[in-house]
Amino acid sequence: MNISTKVADERVSAVRFESDRLIVDLADGRTIAVPVAWYPRLAGATPAQRARWKVAGGGYGIHWPDIDEDLSTEGLLRGAPAPKLAA
Repeated sequence: MNISTKVADERVSAVRFESDRLIVDLADGRTIAVPVAWYPRLAGATPAQRARWKVAGGGYGIHWPDIDEDLSTEGLLRGAPAPKLAA
């Protein structure tokens, strides 16, 4: 019996914001949507700052240079919000 396995490709292909969500499209066709509120730097950024993103980490990360924010597709897939800062 021959079973073919589809290999997941978790590299970033597109990033956009809709309402209060960050939406990331992956190379394998999946889409991740998470609340912007999980990431305070993104939540406080202007639309122009949010629009200036770059693929990072060999394709598995997103970097916003204007606000010094970095997210990975691994963390997004796990549903990991930004760590809380110590008071």
